[in-house]
Amino acid sequence: MISRYLIEPKIRPVLDAGFRPAVLARRAFEAEATVPVRLALEQADGSVFRFTMRVLDVRHENSAANGFFLERYVKFLLWAFGGWRVWVDGPSGLAEELERHYRATAVGRFDSEIIGERIYDHPVKVEAARDLPVARSTTAPLGRHLDGCRIGFDLGGSDRKVAAVKNGEVVYSEEVVWDPYFQKDPGYHHDGILDSLRRAAEHLPRVDAIGGSAAGVYVNNRVKVASLFRGVSKEDFEGRVKEMFLRLKEECGGIPFEVVNDGEVTALAASMSLGVNSVLGLSMGTSTAAGFVTADGGITTWLNELAFAPVDYRVDGPKDEWSGDAGCGVQYFSQQAVGRLLGPAGIEVEAGLPLPEKLKVVQALMAAGDERALRVYQTIGTYLGYAVGHWADFYEMDHLLILGRVTSGPGGDVILTGAREVLREEFPELAGRLRFHVPDEKEKRHGQAIAAASLPVIKTTP
Repeated sequence: MISRYLIEPKIRPVLDAGFRPAVLARRAFEAEATVPVRLALEQADGSVFRFTMRVLDVRHENSAANGFFLERYVKFLLWAFGGWRVWVDGPSGLAEELERHYRATAVGRFDSEIIGERIYDHPVKVEAARDLPVARSTTAPLGRHLDGCRIGFDLGGSDRKVAAVKNGEVVYSEEVVWDPYFQKDPGYHHDGILDSLRRAAEHLPRVDAIGGSAAGVYVNNRVKVASLFRGVSKEDFEGRVKEMFLRLKEECGGIPFEVVNDGEVTALAASMSLGVNSVLGLSMGTSTAAGFVTADGGITTWLNELAFAPVDYRVDGPKDEWSGDAGCGVQYFSQQAVGRLLGPAGIEVEAGLPLPEKLKVVQALMAAGDERALRVYQTIGTYLGYAVGHWADFYEMDHLLILGRVTSGPGGDVILTGAREVLREEFPELAGRLRFHVPDEKEKRHGQAIAAASLPVIKTTP
């Protein structure tokens, strides 16, 4: 049934022969599908995004696969674009089957809780409808303010970065190792961030504004959901985490203070440094962060949480440790991917070694010319090529910025070479127009911090 459409890629990842790219499976399925399904995603602010796919006629011998392909498609839409209500105009029973997924399965309940309840304040709801709501959405300018004395910070899963920026020039930067993921006391996060801000402030005559980027979803400086705080209890999250950045703003004198998803700031940094728009930024670090800058240089209300978006449709693929779902981006484009591939590559490391240390082992082996490390990077490069083919069906992108610790050193060049090879072989039209970008060492050190620092608007007085 489903396996009929799980197409073996022309270029197989050298360490993962079972990989079945989402883009190939989706296209193979729709090549036989004849029945259109119209979809609409509604966000809490009334924004609506509309999409169309096709499913098999109910008389088709494989029509039972319709539910699987609809769920995978909607899963991508929810994590990439966001929304809590899903409208389905399609064959009878499809909407009801999708609704049961969000109520009766662990993976569905996770998506409903995180996307629906925690981000949009409603559990995910699926409704069958013939008349879909009208598409409506907004874009907004993001950052690019470089006047005055600013602090920019970036919170990752293994380090936090901070920079002092004066009229667009970095006068101080620092990177501090930390371990926020499973800390139960939110004071650990608060105190660490405040310490970095104070260190940066010492290098400026004054501080006019503070901007930050961090993994997760942030609305009006409130933390909606973030893996950085996954170790915190629900009670402490509500009482001490949700408004942490609002409290930090007050502790810093009430100056302009903005926090945005790190993926959005990644894309903004690329747009600012390259002078281009229509940019998808992808950071391969502790997790997978993504952001998108539109053709007019703005951002949308999209989520762009591609860490949770499926890129592999095999049902027995590697599972995300948080959601429990198989085939999601975080297991293919992060330190978790590197750690997962050590065994197939034949690289032995000390039991219990943290992921950042595992990555360092692979980087050292790669620098020494070890073929095992080379195969790890080649595998990630092949993954990336097929994922880009998938993402390009949803994002109107002309540029792709790749960065993050996984791409550091010669391994990063191998990843890009592998991705380009896949595009040339499988997606030649895309290969002809898409431009890959890798930040230079200065941009790696300062680009994200400058972009983050540029987020707030400094309100001048006469």
